[in-house]
Amino acid sequence: MTAADIIDAWDQADAAAIHPTRGIDEGAYWNSGRNQAALLGTVLPDGCKVVDFGCGDGRVAIPLRKLGYEVTAVDASQNMLDRLHQHDPDMPTLLNPGHGLYGQLGKKADAVVALAVLIHHSYADCLDLLAELRQAVKLGGILILDWPVSDDPVEGQVWLDVTTWSQEAHDDACNRIGLKPVDAQLPWGVYKAVKAGG
Repeated sequence: MTAADIIDAWDQADAAAIHPTRGIDEGAYWNSGRNQAALLGTVLPDGCKVVDFGCGDGRVAIPLRKLGYEVTAVDASQNMLDRLHQHDPDMPTLLNPGHGLYGQLGKKADAVVALAVLIHHSYADCLDLLAELRQAVKLGGILILDWPVSDDPVEGQVWLDVTTWSQEAHDDACNRIGLKPVDAQLPWGVYKAVKAGG
């Protein structure tokens, strides 16, 4: 499964398939985003510039913006960005699959959030995307990534499979890309952007 396959699948997905809470009701879906934004706010500096990569229809980006963060919502699907703009027409957005993100942003962000993105990519595509996301963050900035480690790592084969990493592969990628894990007690990995190989 390539990154392009995943993007195409999300682009064509029914809105109800985007998140399990949508099966409960629309209010539960948006409440889950507000709750996740509040958790992110425990590690993001007040008012910082945040890129929500893989923002979908804004479930997390919109509440982050309401919390006072300067959010740019980024997704590879124009359909998702159009849905986001139905809820927040003034949200700054970028259509980007993860290539050349820093150049498109124009300057480095204080933080990048990528939830439910990396878990759906192959190892190779994930490494490429991690390098792009790291490049978009200033030195010392924060990356919050859904990038799970497992004692039994597995590479997903279809678009909703979850790819997990061995601790050794994860640590090697962090060193090569320039990510230092931070113990933040969040359900996602939190990393400080550092010099690669250091």
